[in-house]
Amino acid sequence: MEERRGTDVVGRSRSWGDERLSLLSTVGAALNDREALQYALDQAVSELGGLAGLMHWSCGPTGSRTLRLVLASGLPLPALGGWQEIRQDEAPLAPARAVRDGSFVWLPAAAHETLGPGETGRASSGALPAGTTVASVPLTGPDRPVGALSVLTGPREPTPEQAAFLEAVGHWAERRLSRSAGGIGDCDEHPWWHQRPGGSVLQQPLEVVNVGSWEWGIRTGEMWWDGAGQTLLGIPHGYERRIERWIDLIHPEDMPRVMAATEKSLRERSGYEAEYRVRRPDGTGGWVQSRAHLELDEDGQPVRMIGKIWDTTESRMARESVGQALRYMSDAFFAVNQDWRITFLNVEAERLVGPAAEVLGRPLWEGPAGTVPELEERCRRAAADGRPTGFDIRWPTDDRWYHIRLVSVPDGLTAYLTDATERRTQAARRAEAERAGAEQAAWIRKLTSALAEAVTTQDVVDVVADHVLPPFGAAGLLIEILEGGRLHLGGAIGYPSVFLRMVDGIPAFEGFRPLNDVLNSRLPYFISSAEEYEELFPDLVGRPALSRKKAWAVLPMIASGVTIGVCIVSFAEPRQFSDDERTLLTALTGVITQALARARLYDAEHARAQALQRGLLPRALPSPAALTPAVRYLPASSGTDIGGDWYDVIPLSAERVAVVIGDVMGHGLAEAATMGRLRTAVHTLANLELPPEEVLAHLNEVVSDLGDDSFATCLYAVYDPVSGSSSLARAGHPPPLIVRPDGSVECLDPTPDPPLGAAEPPFSTVDLQVPDGTLLVLYTDGLVESAARDIDTGIAECTQVLTSEYGRLLTCPPRRPRTNGREAGGEHGEDHDRLDRLCDLLVGTMLPAQRLTADDTALLIARLHGLPSGNAAGWPLPEDPAAAGLARAHVREQLEAWGLDDLVMTTELLVSELVANVVRHARGPTRLRLILGRSLICEVSDASSTTPRIRRAAETDEGGRGLQLVSALSQRWGTRYTAEGKCIWTEQPIAYSGTI
Repeated sequence: MEERRGTDVVGRSRSWGDERLSLLSTVGAALNDREALQYALDQAVSELGGLAGLMHWSCGPTGSRTLRLVLASGLPLPALGGWQEIRQDEAPLAPARAVRDGSFVWLPAAAHETLGPGETGRASSGALPAGTTVASVPLTGPDRPVGALSVLTGPREPTPEQAAFLEAVGHWAERRLSRSAGGIGDCDEHPWWHQRPGGSVLQQPLEVVNVGSWEWGIRTGEMWWDGAGQTLLGIPHGYERRIERWIDLIHPEDMPRVMAATEKSLRERSGYEAEYRVRRPDGTGGWVQSRAHLELDEDGQPVRMIGKIWDTTESRMARESVGQALRYMSDAFFAVNQDWRITFLNVEAERLVGPAAEVLGRPLWEGPAGTVPELEERCRRAAADGRPTGFDIRWPTDDRWYHIRLVSVPDGLTAYLTDATERRTQAARRAEAERAGAEQAAWIRKLTSALAEAVTTQDVVDVVADHVLPPFGAAGLLIEILEGGRLHLGGAIGYPSVFLRMVDGIPAFEGFRPLNDVLNSRLPYFISSAEEYEELFPDLVGRPALSRKKAWAVLPMIASGVTIGVCIVSFAEPRQFSDDERTLLTALTGVITQALARARLYDAEHARAQALQRGLLPRALPSPAALTPAVRYLPASSGTDIGGDWYDVIPLSAERVAVVIGDVMGHGLAEAATMGRLRTAVHTLANLELPPEEVLAHLNEVVSDLGDDSFATCLYAVYDPVSGSSSLARAGHPPPLIVRPDGSVECLDPTPDPPLGAAEPPFSTVDLQVPDGTLLVLYTDGLVESAARDIDTGIAECTQVLTSEYGRLLTCPPRRPRTNGREAGGEHGEDHDRLDRLCDLLVGTMLPAQRLTADDTALLIARLHGLPSGNAAGWPLPEDPAAAGLARAHVREQLEAWGLDDLVMTTELLVSELVANVVRHARGPTRLRLILGRSLICEVSDASSTTPRIRRAAETDEGGRGLQLVSALSQRWGTRYTAEGKCIWTEQPIAYSGTI
């Protein structure tokens, strides 16, 4: 049943196709060429059930032909925008493929879906429905295909009968066209549609749109025009196809502009566009506009320019008519297109924007308008909103004010500018008078209040500069302080440095008359101009020019009946001082003098406090191999009392290092003295190699002896780079923050032992195992606690900073390669810089510059560096005299392995003496350990608590000289107590010569 039904459908399709062809032949005889071809397209669309029919024709010079749409049926032209022109040698659409292959083609309308290997395309399917396909057959001339007949249809492939019908319609069209007057020949040699006036299929659509096409072979100089282009330019048939023919048609006045546009297109490989006048051979003229694009070869060089040309005479005349009416308006007027290029400006606008010959066609923002603040933003907003808007602007070319009104138009924006300078000037004068009256009523109160809050001499100078100079329009301030019979510079505003050096330290009552006269008479001096100055002081000619001032008010500063200096208020222009101004300046000087006298007392006390503080804190921290430190100390931002915060890094034996930070509660000299005592005590106790809890116990006794009102917090930690362990004890101090190499932050138990002076030993000790690269962050409560923030919140914020992006970046810096315990590139220089940045980040975040702090702040960040496992070696020794020989063998073998052969002999002697001392005077077990760090460390430990001491041996004594030998051969040596007994250690310097 289904097979019979399919056979019936095919049969009916063939029958309908035959009937359509028969009808086409019958009806076509009564129609002209265009009507017949239109009817043929309609029949093809109906037979294939399509959307539209298209007929393209091949025009152009051989090798660069273009398929142009000459006839369409079924859809409006806007829906066929991408099918108007097709490059038959590069666009893989169905019409081009049919012409190229000379056979039936069925392809999707979206060309990029059917590209073959190595093919490129530029056509677009326009606004066609999704799934649209194209069936095309070629229209063949005498020797080759010259066009294509196509049907836009649905996604189903045409049946063989439908394809055969389309080919039959194409053959019918070929026969019909071959009987036309000009035949179906080569359109670039003998365009057949020009042979039949008024009856050509192709001529009619070209004449309707009045648009011509042209191509220019850049390398050959050949230029080709289609029929519409020839008609538009008045070029006769059989014209010479050379670019010179086109150049001869351009009006001489427009020639430079057209040639410049052409050269720019070739130079920049960009599109070409120009509007110019033409002089046709028949004597007529007109305006035309031409646009084109370049085709490049494989090397990117221009080969061909292809474009269109159309008549703009009428639109040009319309624009000139409107422009004539606007050109001589009293207000400035200009217009820009959608690309913000200037399209028109009248005579007044030329004065503001620039000559029309220079600025027409250029972007508006390249001229003076581009320097007007916010003008571009407001213009773009007005164009986007589509609503008229107006505002005042200051135009840069004449420095006058204009009210600009912006009106959006379909093709751009227009602007009207009305001079508003006088109106604004009058309004400004009224506003200025009102503002001056209000300011004059309030400024004295503000000045008095600001002077009351001024603390330092510089604060007073800044207050005078901010509150006194502007109301008087003054340009400079100079304060000279009388000290030791000379005038020293106390502050200056608005003077060159050369002049300030000249007036600093001058004799007080001789040598500089303007100041000397004021000091002697204690009366103010008012000088209105530079001429008056030089007339009064002829020996000081040239000083006004050097000071860059032209009027002066020289005012004595008297406090408690004593003249303490001179205040000079100066002006950049000559000035006649009124009586009110003289009285007011004299009165204000008294208020300023009182504030300055108070500020000088504060400066002196603060300078002494800072000097004492600097003397009590470490001038520079050591940088041992075990850690890289970075510190910040910020004194309280209010008050002159010094604080009791301190910090220290103390190297210990065996490459260990002690880190300590503390805070004496309170501010003042007593607290600073206590801090100095504690620092000294910590150094002494650390050198005794005491554990952290015992150090705090002894410090607690020191603080307790100072009285019941003395308290201090302290954190003491010892880090051992060999074992990677750290022991710390706290007395009332905030907990340290430990930043692991992976960026995680750990805060120890925030509950410490009581502060020093209030605690009862023993103190608890925390033992930690810390990996290489860990950060130890120590701080005082000034960093995390304030009146607006409790300590727990502050610690949480500090932890957040350390875990932020910057914190993670700094926690794992690139480590320099180590060689035998030393860094090949230096002593942690890069790491120290990064820790400095981390200190700045923490301080800047926790203590912003604008926030006043009532407490000192100390911050110490240390990166811990573990010793490589191969840089330490230890051995047990027997408790008999043979131990010395065994120890020497271990030393010799290990030092040779480390490449320290030059230290073998010395170290053997040291080990022999130390081991012999243990065998003779102590008890086992005995152990030997060698550590390679920045120096060579040799340790011999035993179970005895007896401390060896150097004694002076008599000439007859057989022994007693071993420790003297140890002291002579070592850089340092000492004894420390351990949980099992004691350890005697020595250090020897290592002379590195490059890489070992």
